[in-house]
Amino acid sequence: MMILYHCWNARSFRPLWALEEMGLGYELKMLPFPPRFAAREFLAVNPLGTIPAFFDGDTFMTESAAICEYLAGKYGPTDLAVSADEPAFGAYLNGLHFGEATLTFPQTITLRYARFEPEERRIPQAAGDYKRWFFARLRAVEAMLETRDYIACERFTMADISVGYALMLAHNIGNTEEIGPRTAAYWQRLQERAGFKAAFAAQEKAAADGGTGKW
Repeated sequence: MMILYHCWNARSFRPLWALEEMGLGYELKMLPFPPRFAAREFLAVNPLGTIPAFFDGDTFMTESAAICEYLAGKYGPTDLAVSADEPAFGAYLNGLHFGEATLTFPQTITLRYARFEPEERRIPQAAGDYKRWFFARLRAVEAMLETRDYIACERFTMADISVGYALMLAHNIGNTEEIGPRTAAYWQRLQERAGFKAAFAAQEKAAADGGTGKW
């Protein structure tokens, strides 16, 4: 049984969503956020103190987009991946990593220095600068969706899970005022997927059962 350590609406939602899209069995372990401070015992599981922490037998992984790629490769074939002989292979890999490295990273800086740090350590300029950085990079998504409905090709893939989570985070923290119309419609389509709804329901149940709540 695969095991996924997860916090409410955190990066670990990517592999949770992927697991549900693929219909794979897993055990979900819900943690309070941030676990390195709120659940110190978690450091024995993942010395980094970050989530996700994912186990599949002897395999241990901590990078959310990489876990999605692993699931597609290990438990495919699946239309959620784009193979190397498809024309969209490059766009698929780019989208898979763009969602984390380019769209999620700046938002985590905004979150840290506008919300999570103690009042005396908050840096409004850093929070604002990285919010503007996010919006500048988000224009690339609007451009990608000009000729197709999904990030890599004309079907939903793991790249959409990666980019979709970045949009989920943006809505959770209020980074929405410069989201373009095509991107907004795309995010609405993603939320209507059965896999997304199942993943959200799974975290709600796990949070209620474990009493971890939302961040």
